[in-house]
Amino acid sequence: MGQWNLLYDLYERRIRADLDAAAIPRHVGVILDGNRRWAKSIGTTASHGHRAGAGKISEFLQWADEVGVEIVTLWMLSTDNLGRDEGELTELLRIISDAVASLAATKRWRLSIVGDLGLLPAEIAEEIQRHVESTATVSGMTVNIAVSYGGRHEIAAAVRSLMEEAAAQGRTLEELAKTLTDEDITDHLYTKGQPDPDLVIRTSGEQRLSGFMLWQSVHSEFYFCEAYWPDFRRVDFLRALRSYAQRERRLGK
Repeated sequence: MGQWNLLYDLYERRIRADLDAAAIPRHVGVILDGNRRWAKSIGTTASHGHRAGAGKISEFLQWADEVGVEIVTLWMLSTDNLGRDEGELTELLRIISDAVASLAATKRWRLSIVGDLGLLPAEIAEEIQRHVESTATVSGMTVNIAVSYGGRHEIAAAVRSLMEEAAAQGRTLEELAKTLTDEDITDHLYTKGQPDPDLVIRTSGEQRLSGFMLWQSVHSEFYFCEAYWPDFRRVDFLRALRSYAQRERRLGK
């Protein structure tokens, strides 16, 4: 075991040394997938898998911070997940709230909500909001907590907000339709004021977005990793960064 650890350490150092600081993505989105399948693979409960996944988050953020990533978006709960078994969902929400509290307590990162807390039980929503607000003055890396998040839901909410804003200004729908631009919708998304994700990582071997940042990821690079989220290692992250650095980004041009 010691020899393997040494080899992995050397391998990680080699990849890290080859990374160009100028090629580090500013914004990394992560689809934290595979907690339940990881738990099933070792014969334990789904809740154990979710807790193991929550325990990986702080470790991952440290890796991202070390290489100079400015923003990380962590997809922790989708709007589709809200339809899960009530018992599992209740436990998962408690795990997420505890994880956000733990991240906030470090005072290392500025947390932000990406999602619709109105879809969550009021007590959990208030807890998460309180933990996030406690980091408002932190100047470190921004960490978006994507909870109760769905890409279609976000775009619909942005359009609804635009329409409500226009109505408040006394504008008609016809007037709004004539002037509506891509930038108008961008300015009403949960990530308003942030750059779009340069790199999106999904664990567990699944190769789809499942609705993650549909609007913002139009020019993102994608990296799909076979490891379940609780098994995701620093070397897996470094490989994702290396793959990103080796790509020619055309940004639709």
